[in-house]
Amino acid sequence: MIEGIEPSAEAAALLPDEFKGKGLRWVTSVGYPPMEEWASDGEGIIGVDPAIGHAISRTLGVSMTIEDQEFNSMIPGLISKRYDVLASSMTDNAERRETTTFINYVSAGNAFLVSTGNPESIETPSDLCGKIIAVVDSGSSALLAEEFSAECEADGKAPYEILAFGGDSEANLAVQSGRAVATIGDYPVAAARAADPENKMDAIEIEGGESLWGLGVDNSNEELAKAIQAALQELIDNGTYLEILEAWSVEGMAVEEATINGGA
Repeated sequence: MIEGIEPSAEAAALLPDEFKGKGLRWVTSVGYPPMEEWASDGEGIIGVDPAIGHAISRTLGVSMTIEDQEFNSMIPGLISKRYDVLASSMTDNAERRETTTFINYVSAGNAFLVSTGNPESIETPSDLCGKIIAVVDSGSSALLAEEFSAECEADGKAPYEILAFGGDSEANLAVQSGRAVATIGDYPVAAARAADPENKMDAIEIEGGESLWGLGVDNSNEELAKAIQAALQELIDNGTYLEILEAWSVEGMAVEEATINGGA
């Protein structure tokens, strides 16, 4: 599928010359299947985000590399020019847009991950008032947990006790070990984790709250953002984009238009 993608003259014409020779340096944060995960050899990076990165790069007619980096280090990596594009299930929000321009590529809702069998009968955010919740530090899950916790307090209930971790795997381990009652994640990713019996977790979908995710570039790279937007829109229009999402069973995340900074 991706190997058959031919460069687009229209999209490539928008790409700044500095990237045409050296290609694009992508960065992601591995450990969030099916969005980004290690290949069976333990070295290659696969998943929805790398696949979309490869498809966009081929559409632009350039080579690419992709590296694993801790989640909170990716935007600083763009600012320092170590990387050109981030693709890591990152929610497009106002705070991040202060430094980063986002090309919106999917839309996702949220879910709680709890121990298998849902022993504490968690169905809604209010069921977790006064309980321990594991989140990824500075991620969208942390913001959502704070929002839900504030709602608990507004209703006269105890707030969440929030444990912040550097990555998704650590937050999940807190639930699996009994240290936390639940973690919050993006629904497609949570559903994939729950589908693996080895994880011993159930996914509880949270009603509403869908948000746009973005491929990020530094705000100084406005022309690069436009080129990526054009390439992504071409992939959407010719059906390749949906094929990629279907290959990873996340077609429900599809968007019809590649917008820039369209998040809340």
